[in-house]
Amino acid sequence: MVATAPLTPPREEIQSPEAAAPRRRRTRLPLWPFVLTFGVTSYGLTAPVLGRDELVTWDVVTRDTGHILATLHNVDAVHGAYYLLMHLWVSFFGDSVISMRLPSVFAASGAASVLSLIGKRLFGSRAGMLAGILFALVPAVSRYAQEVRSYALVILLVALATLLLLRVLDRPRSTWRWGAYAFTLVGLGLLHVIALSVVAAHACMLAAHARRDRSLWWKSALALLAVAASLAPVVLLSRSQVNVQLGWVPVPDGWALLSIWWDIFASGACAGALITLALLARSPRRAALLLCAVWAVLPPVLVWLASQGDVSYFRSVYLLFTVPAWALLAGAGLSAACRSWQAATALLAVLAVLSLYDQRQVRQPFDHDGPILQLPLDYRSAADLIRKRYRPGDAVVYDREHAWKLDTGVQYYLPRGLKMRDVFLQSAPREINQLYATDCTVPDLCLNGEQRIWLLAHGAYPDPFNAINQGQASVLRNRYKPYWSQSVTGMTVTLLVRNDTP
Repeated sequence: MVATAPLTPPREEIQSPEAAAPRRRRTRLPLWPFVLTFGVTSYGLTAPVLGRDELVTWDVVTRDTGHILATLHNVDAVHGAYYLLMHLWVSFFGDSVISMRLPSVFAASGAASVLSLIGKRLFGSRAGMLAGILFALVPAVSRYAQEVRSYALVILLVALATLLLLRVLDRPRSTWRWGAYAFTLVGLGLLHVIALSVVAAHACMLAAHARRDRSLWWKSALALLAVAASLAPVVLLSRSQVNVQLGWVPVPDGWALLSIWWDIFASGACAGALITLALLARSPRRAALLLCAVWAVLPPVLVWLASQGDVSYFRSVYLLFTVPAWALLAGAGLSAACRSWQAATALLAVLAVLSLYDQRQVRQPFDHDGPILQLPLDYRSAADLIRKRYRPGDAVVYDREHAWKLDTGVQYYLPRGLKMRDVFLQSAPREINQLYATDCTVPDLCLNGEQRIWLLAHGAYPDPFNAINQGQASVLRNRYKPYWSQSVTGMTVTLLVRNDTP
């Protein structure tokens, strides 16, 4: 990515060479990446079981607005804007797996469209189209387009903010354009504050143009100060909660910084291909290459440096917003390397084949809980076993000591009309505005003499009583005996009956 020409005036530098293309052709440019990304990311949408983070989303967004706000005061303020948006979505479209994952599919597809428009302005129409297609083929895009979390929306807003910055540089005197850019950055910070590290790339672009228009210095400073002031309350609240939420993330070493690219792309083959193509990118627009290169490389370095203290923020999922930058550079590189659409299509087909294995992997039933968790939980199969053998009056005991969100996962997949008393539950998360339930401190006082109790425990144990809190196990063992038991992935489902049952 060697610069081949000095900076040209700002407006010329960011304008596409195809500015005079027919309207129909300009309309098709963002449409096809959207359609392709939507098709790829919606395939197998319901195959993976909801992961722990997705279950947290479901648990929070199905509370009323007052309880959501109260919960955010205690925990997860960094995701508050997403929870409120999803609360509104779920209130209209329901909480099925398809419904809850569709916003992320639309966001990823929209990001592909915005990416093609950025590529057109920076490198030309063909490079923009190729960038959108390459983005659609990245396995990580499919993985997080099928996640009930904010990451796909973050990618969309990062791309949109970058496009709006380019429009600002078209007309720096436009207050509306500065306002739209600042407003998008505020939305981005509300969804995920770490993604604001992309502003480092924007600052490089602004600095390049400020050499010719010095008013950009104070205008950009004013816009970014307004963004910082708007986000300050949320950032301070989130900072007070960070040890609870990220205390488990290890401090990254030097190798973690070098190896994170595989995780960001969710595919070693795809990462290698896009980085190789990115190195072939050429453009007479020096600032275009600078913008994309800094966007791709600098945020991981900044987050790595920030993670060397008491709290680590260094997770690949937090850096997904760099994928569009690699796609832009790779699109420019592919466009420069292939003079014809036929050659470019052949290389795209090769990349699609190379990433096929990883595309299948991200759609595996338990991928949404890996690789962080060594033993994923098959809530869906456990709930199905209970549904087939349920009788009115049955109660349930969940292992909350060894498996976080086991109870929420099973409850999600059980029919809504199937009700069981949670025997040892003292306070549900929504009652105390938290993400965790609390259990009875004196288990013996919590039994009501139920005839049958379902016991759901983490792992596979010959004796299911050994898998749960031993205080609870002792009480159950004295009054109940296992009648039927079956293991599914990650847990054991056991039906207990009273000892006096024939």
